[in-house]
Amino acid sequence: MAISAKNIPIQTLHLFPILDELLIKLLRSLEPHEWELATIAKLWSVKDIASHLLDGNLRTLSASRDQHFVQSIQPLRSYNELVTYLNELNADWVKATKRLSPEVLIALLQTSGKNYIEHLNTLNPFDKAVFSVAWAGQKESENWFHIAREYTEKFIHQQQIRDALNRPGILTKQLFYPFISTLMYAFPYTYRDVKAPEGTIVQIKITGEAGGEWYIEKLRDEWQFNTKTQLIPDSAIIIDSQTAWKLFSRGISPEKGIEAVRIEGNKDLGRIALQMVAFMV
Repeated sequence: MAISAKNIPIQTLHLFPILDELLIKLLRSLEPHEWELATIAKLWSVKDIASHLLDGNLRTLSASRDQHFVQSIQPLRSYNELVTYLNELNADWVKATKRLSPEVLIALLQTSGKNYIEHLNTLNPFDKAVFSVAWAGQKESENWFHIAREYTEKFIHQQQIRDALNRPGILTKQLFYPFISTLMYAFPYTYRDVKAPEGTIVQIKITGEAGGEWYIEKLRDEWQFNTKTQLIPDSAIIIDSQTAWKLFSRGISPEKGIEAVRIEGNKDLGRIALQMVAFMV
């Protein structure tokens, strides 16, 4: 039976070629000194992030398409150990690719990007993904969510480059809304240990044309994720899109983020949402 795209909760696959085209166009426009500009991504320059995007293409093709996996020397026993391991892999790659010229990076991004997108298009959206989305608390994930997670990686790193260069372009309804909608799957997981009366509702509202509203409701044993409700939330967190992408990727800390958000209702309950992280950091 044919799979209808209408059944996929968040559709992102059609956006990958658009993001890639925008990225290549942006990178080709850079002056030599702009490749070395610092970014919000800790110690990474613009060139380092471009290298990391290349790593994402090649690593996905190797693991998901070719079933080639590099095992950690030590068993990974916790989320923190997984994050540490991935950070070490990322750092090793960025260090090694410093010897590559911008021209070589652009050429490799173009070639690998096409192969990467071709592979994603072969995946059944409801089959088990090669990797789970750990930041959403999942031990197993379906391919549609894995693909959406991959989209958030592509989006966030290009946005980090654009932020460093002061070049707008992707905080649009078409590109930003699927990105932030995917990140919101971390919303109930962030509250997993929070005690509250049954029926308590927390809302996150991203303002602006590209934003939206998301809710979680406390059931007896868990927090349930919803995209709409008729009930008035007990706590509402209102954030602009510029703050949201930085906050939920740890580009800025919750302590810094609180200065740019508004919390209505239960402020203690609302502040917990600022701890939400939808990336492996």
